[in-house]
Amino acid sequence: MGKLIKQIINFGIVGSLSFCIDYCLMIVFTEILGIYYFISSSLSFLISVSFNYICSMRFVFCGKKDISKSKEYFVFVIFSIVGLLINQFVMWFMVEKFNIYYAITKLFATVIVMIWNFVSRKLFLEKHR
Repeated sequence: MGKLIKQIINFGIVGSLSFCIDYCLMIVFTEILGIYYFISSSLSFLISVSFNYICSMRFVFCGKKDISKSKEYFVFVIFSIVGLLINQFVMWFMVEKFNIYYAITKLFATVIVMIWNFVSRKLFLEKHR
């Protein structure tokens, strides 16, 4: 149980840093560069994926030995794309249907995607005893 708690804490730290990259880039793209929030949210999310992969596989999850790094990254990206779809649906739904400010909506979307990310990576990318 202690290993799982440490892993969740490390996941939270890596996820928080990835979120900061994602969130700050989204604000810059939208507010400074004038990119539509839906596109800027996608771009910022995708940019943070590579950072998240490197840190997650180094500090959070112990990768499987029987999978190449390129395949591992591919699977990570696929799960991240599913996370992006979840993110985008939540962004669209809360902004367009409930008129909630996009920057606030991003916080809710992040919590949902964070749960998806941990569970999917734990089940499919981490070696099991």
